[in-house]
Amino acid sequence: MSADKTKEGEQKKAPSNLVMRLLTAAVAAPLILLLLYLGPLWAWYAFIAAATAVGAAELFGMTHEGDRVAQLTGVLFCEAVLGVLFWFGLDARAVVALVVLLPLAAQLLALWRLGEMETAALRMMATVFGPIYVGGGMACIVLLKRDGGADGPGFVLLSLMLSWLSDTGAYFAGRFFGKRKLYEAVSPKKTLEGSFGGLAGSVGGALLGSFFYLRSLPVLHAIGFGIVAGFLGQLGDLGESLLKRSVGVKDSGGIVPGHGGILDRVDALLVTATLSYLYVLFIR
Repeated sequence: MSADKTKEGEQKKAPSNLVMRLLTAAVAAPLILLLLYLGPLWAWYAFIAAATAVGAAELFGMTHEGDRVAQLTGVLFCEAVLGVLFWFGLDARAVVALVVLLPLAAQLLALWRLGEMETAALRMMATVFGPIYVGGGMACIVLLKRDGGADGPGFVLLSLMLSWLSDTGAYFAGRFFGKRKLYEAVSPKKTLEGSFGGLAGSVGGALLGSFFYLRSLPVLHAIGFGIVAGFLGQLGDLGESLLKRSVGVKDSGGIVPGHGGILDRVDALLVTATLSYLYVLFIR
């Protein structure tokens, strides 16, 4: 197939994928917002716990390919981190216990499910990283609603907007203006221009919060928060791209039509939600 035909096929596929993304967002976003603002805390926890299970299954499906027992154990570890942080997260002893016990549990799992010796160390490290990365990041989405007071749902929406609008800004800026590669070895399609578009999108999302849905957030805080969260959120996106590229997969899963897997959708959100929760705890 010629290069021209390949390029033409990619151009046809892009609008189709964009339409699927928009349709999925049009259905999912209102339901998520209804649950966030009107649903009880236990229902929000249950929703996030379900998303955590899917995301954890995707992660450990990549790091522990073919080992269903180890994958299930990894999912349970992520749910355990989510539960401990939700129920006991403000108790320093619980956090210390997680830090101490996770490496021990990872070693036991690696010894129990030895598999190929060449990958044993990487699988062991993934068992420590995965629960903190997925379970800890998803826990912040629940804790924001619980600990943010009357503004709790607003801070969750802020995290979502920082992630969604950054992704949207990066997509359109990269599509129409992208020329220089951002980090080709990790994500060949991302461009420097798209990255700046993503920063603009995240700052816009933070300002929308300050003016409309989260008026307790000062404008200067919103601008600074948008820049920091936009930058670090893109690093989270690149980190997940690195993980996928290292194991040779395009998407972490296929549960979200047009978007790939849960991890593909929350890679930046895990970062923005964590930053938002730290802001609620220490700055607000």
